[in-house]
Amino acid sequence: MHVPDGFINAPVSAVTGVVAAGAIAVSLRGARRELDEKTAPLAGLVAAFIFAVQMLNFPVAAGTSGHLLGGALAAILVGPFTGVLCVSVVLLMQGILFADGGLTALGVNITDMAIVTTVVSYAVFRGLVKVLPRKKRSITVAAFVSALLSVPAAAVAFTLIYALGGTTDVPITKVATAMIGVHVLIGIGEATITALTVGAVIAVRPDLVYGARGLQQRLKLRVGGDLVDAPAPAAVPVAARTSRRKVWAVGLVTSLVLAGFVSFYASASPDGLEKVAKDQGIDQNTKKHHTEDSPLAGYGVKDISDARISGGLAGVIGVGVTVVAGTGIFWAVRRRRTADVSPSQVA
Repeated sequence: MHVPDGFINAPVSAVTGVVAAGAIAVSLRGARRELDEKTAPLAGLVAAFIFAVQMLNFPVAAGTSGHLLGGALAAILVGPFTGVLCVSVVLLMQGILFADGGLTALGVNITDMAIVTTVVSYAVFRGLVKVLPRKKRSITVAAFVSALLSVPAAAVAFTLIYALGGTTDVPITKVATAMIGVHVLIGIGEATITALTVGAVIAVRPDLVYGARGLQQRLKLRVGGDLVDAPAPAAVPVAARTSRRKVWAVGLVTSLVLAGFVSFYASASPDGLEKVAKDQGIDQNTKKHHTEDSPLAGYGVKDISDARISGGLAGVIGVGVTVVAGTGIFWAVRRRRTADVSPSQVA
């Protein structure tokens, strides 16, 4: 759903740029409350993992493919504010280094792919968690449903943006029908990837999953006629068996393998937006990407003729740059939070 330059006119692109900048500013403040010694290292890894999985287009219909958007996954793993930042970092790296998603359309893409997916998915997720049994399986089920709904929600958001600033004269009903229809199918893939990833992390380290905080109800003891919380267990065996460093290392290696090797076998069919744009004529005014001469444009390394090596190396570079940039940003936000905590607040 990466929108290229030329799909949306300049005024609407500028407005979405302001919306995106405001949301990022709010998210930076909100992330200071979400990021702690557990989530800060994980957030950069989540951004890199989303980058890697977005390279894995999967077939969803005749001649159409889809890929992960990642808003639901990021929101559930590291929190909604941090999730917006994770997807925004990915979109920024893709736009600048890989010529994927227009630079003038960056505000559109952040609004659609980072803000809408994260807000919608986390709202649905929290609502489901409140009504489902307080079990690990409920987190996985809620993750599946919230991710499934987040993709057509993003398709609706794009349709509304196009209705306001589309540069081609295509009936909005046709755009809406085509976008929502194909992205419901893509949402199934998004939901599956999200549920499997959240389920894998929660199986080994539930304490690292932001959306699973407070999953276990504290035992109550009656003391002097009043109910009070029982003391927390001295240790968590699962957490002791699997260190955060091991989880981070496994996640990074998985991201590198997906981007550097598995991506070669991804579907070559156009993704949902590309297919709809071609079929409906939305792409008539597409403009040349500002960084299409980048050494990594098109997810390949310039001057390397072997497609497998070129694409794999580009994927590895992308994962490396994203994890470094993301980790740096999130550690800076985390340090800012630490600096803001005064002795009186601690007391």
